[in-house]
This record gives sequence, structure tokens and C-alpha cells, in this order.
Amino acid sequence: MRNLYLKTLLAGLLFFTLGSNSNAQTAAATYNNPVLGGDYPDPSILRVGKDYYMTHSSFEYYPGLLVWHSTDMIHWKRLGYALHKYVGSVWAPDLIKHGDKYYIYFPAGKKIWVVTASSPAGPWSDPIDMNLSGFIDPGHVTDSAGNRYLYLSKGYTVRLSKDGVSTVGNPEKTYDGWQFPSEWSTECFCLESPKSTVRNGYFYQTVAEGGTAGPATAHMVVSARARTPFGPWENSPYNPVVHTKSRNERWWNQGHGTLVDDVNGNWWIVYHAYEKYFQTLGRQTLMLPVEWTKDHWFRVPAGVSPQEALKKPAGAVSADGTSLSDNFDAGQLGLQWQFFKDYDPGRVSVKNGKLHFRAKGASFDNSSPLLVNAGHRRYEVQVEYTLSGEVTAGLSLFYNEKGNVRVSADTAMFIVFNQQSAKIRAPNKQGRHGWLKIRNDENEVSFYKSADGSKWEKIERSMDVTGFNHNVFYGFMSLRAGLFVFGNGEAVFDNFIYKPF
Repeated sequence: MRNLYLKTLLAGLLFFTLGSNSNAQTAAATYNNPVLGGDYPDPSILRVGKDYYMTHSSFEYYPGLLVWHSTDMIHWKRLGYALHKYVGSVWAPDLIKHGDKYYIYFPAGKKIWVVTASSPAGPWSDPIDMNLSGFIDPGHVTDSAGNRYLYLSKGYTVRLSKDGVSTVGNPEKTYDGWQFPSEWSTECFCLESPKSTVRNGYFYQTVAEGGTAGPATAHMVVSARARTPFGPWENSPYNPVVHTKSRNERWWNQGHGTLVDDVNGNWWIVYHAYEKYFQTLGRQTLMLPVEWTKDHWFRVPAGVSPQEALKKPAGAVSADGTSLSDNFDAGQLGLQWQFFKDYDPGRVSVKNGKLHFRAKGASFDNSSPLLVNAGHRRYEVQVEYTLSGEVTAGLSLFYNEKGNVRVSADTAMFIVFNQQSAKIRAPNKQGRHGWLKIRNDENEVSFYKSADGSKWEKIERSMDVTGFNHNVFYGFMSLRAGLFVFGNGEAVFDNFIYKPF
């Protein structure tokens, strides 16, 4: 009865969240940034007719290259993953359509790869090694004769074969970037992330400079144009097109932009940024309108800020599909879940409304947790668990193996960890079955246990996780919520609830 009650409660919560938000958003003529809260960096967006598709860097989270769908660029729904084979940490991709085929070009493991599909929903091909090393962040472009090229980091260009899955010749240096003033506070020059737009006889490169982390003012979006894919390049008089000028702003390290037009011909730039004091959330996806000048440059209109409500793009309103909760009634693992590094779907089975998660490793460090992309300053995450075998299982807020907090349960103890150290121990009087909860209140984290999922008991102290971000732990990731189990046996999880507050 308790299980049925919780599933009903969860279903009601999901209906209320999606239904009420959808009704409110239908009437709204404005939107607020971020358009995707949480760690969705290096966005690459594509419009096909009335539909928009987007993907992002997925780094060490697998399956990788999550493809999103929208009809208004504000409300997004997960469509599927394009990468199911581990090839390394996946950085800035480029999602494009050429002819009747879709391509995602991306760097991973010091190489450039491509996957292809006849539909954004997949199935996608296995990753193809393009034999390009020493570069990152490929961006696809096609000229009027149908010749295909990739723009690469450091200002290089290489020609592609007709099928787009191999190169012709060697990369050539064609663009030196835009030199920002030396007194600016940046991380590096870092000419990278070239994205292409062809308009009115010009080839535009939209690139990132300044470094993606470090000082709040480091990152920026820069534009240049030429009459051919190889240049010569003329830098925009409006550079930087997007930039955080002061650490007093809400959005830090604004950069890495992609241009897209809506169904009414209005233009937008989709990019990423850290939120001030909440770098734990990773680089979130933002969007601003852009305008074209009479002399064919684009810029963000004067007075427009990502901190303000903005007029929404043209397009039919999408249903929101970003919920992270999971009652495991779908018979398969939801698209909100990803493994960390060790992608092993054989560890997971979903049956009879429960997630069976097979243990891995002898300790948390190599347990490869199953994670969701937390996207709010304040949220709770809770789950019902049953231990089977000699295992330790629980909930974690996880950046990487060294940067994490977690509450674990075995048959003897509840233990709260901060990074690698056990901070709190409490005897387990609940046995093999119970509930766990973590509450993240603007980076102040507390831990709870329950015997019935209704009456909660806090496990002593709270912890601060403000420093769990790239500037401390590197890796370009975020603090995500999720499940883990190690030892011999499995944990059975149910009623996973992610609730912003």
C-alpha cells in the first residue's frame, strides 16, 4: 500500500509540474534564462522546418550526446542519445543536417569523431574516427557548390569528403581570431568552438575565446566573416558579441554561441554560462535575440540582458520534458539517467516498477554511479531502497570520484561522506529497506533517513558544496544527483523523486 501511495503521489507531482507549467507557459509571451537549467554546455542547435534540435557536450557522462527536441526553443524534451560507445570525454559537438542525413561532429579522446543518422531520434551510427588529432570543437560548413568543410580549434579548416565522414587533405590555418584587450581578465586566448552560419553571401564563424572557466569575465562569443570558407576573415566591429563584463553580473563566463533563426525569420544566439555562486550547476544553456545590421553583421540589441524577461521566439509551444523524477514504471531506464565514465547498461534492469542496480567495485570510488543533471539552486532528491546481498547503496551529489557528498546505507550503518572522509555514522535500525533523502539548499546540503518515506530524521550535520566545480576539481562537469551501489549483489530502487523548492 505504501508503495502504491508513493507512486500515485509521484505521478500527481509529475502531472502537476508538467501540466500547470504548460498552461502557464502557453499564455506567456516571454521567457527567462536559462532555457535549460543545469549542466548543458556548448550548445549546438539546429532548426528543421518547425522543429528545433539541440545537443551539448556530455563529457564523462554516458550514454552521451543527448539530443533534445522543441518547437519553440524554450520548452525542451529529451529525444534520445547519439553515443552509446565510450570514446573518452565528449566535448563541444556540432549537430547539423546535410541532405537527408544528420551528423554530429565532436571531439573525444584527443580525436575528432562523427556519428550519423537518418533522424535526430536515431538510431545513430557507431562513432567514426576521422583521423584528426590535435584539434577540438569541429564546426561543419558547406559552400554553394556543395563542398564540405570542418572549422577546427585554433583557426584551422579542413575539407571533408562528400559523405562527410572523412577528410581530404590536411587542416590549414585560416583564421587568427579576434585579439581582445590584454588588460581583460581571462583564462587564456583559447580560440575554439567555431560554428558556421552562411547568409547573404557571407560565411560567418561564431567562435569562443578567453577560456571557458577561470575568472568570471574570461569567456566570450566572437564573430568574423568572409566571402569563402577559407577567408580572408574580417572580425566583427561588435566583438565580443556576448561577454560577461563584470563579476557583479548574474551570469559568468558567457560564451560558446550558436546562431539559429526561428520560423518567422528572427535570429537568436544560444550559448552557455555559469550562474554566479552556483558553478556547481555547471554551464547552463542561455539564449538571447540577435539583430542583423544594414552592413550584414549580427549583434545583441542594445539594452538586452540575459538577466531580464525576454520576448519568446516564434513557434508552437512545446510540452516540457525536463523532469528528473522516475517511478520506474516505464519498463526501461529513463533518458534523464547517465552513468559516470563506465557505461555498462547491463548493470541495470527495470521491471515491476523498480530499478535493479547491480553493484560495481569494492568502494564508492569505482562504483560508477547513475546520475541525473540537477538544474536548480534548491532541490530535494529522495529514493526508496532495498538491499540485496552484501552491498552498500545510497544517494550522492557527485562531481567526480574526489569531489562528492553522499549518504550510504548497509545492513549495519548509515554513513555520510564528504569527499573521501566519513563524517557521520549512525546505526541502521531499519534493516535492508528504507528511504534516503538529500536536501540541497543553495549549496548547503543536509541528509535524511526514513523507515516509511513519510517521517524523516535528519542525520546530524550539514555540509557546504560551493567549491564542487571545475575551478577546483577540473573536468568541466557539475554536481549531479544520483544513485550508487557497490559490493556483492544489487540494490533495488523505487520512487526516485527530484523536487525543486
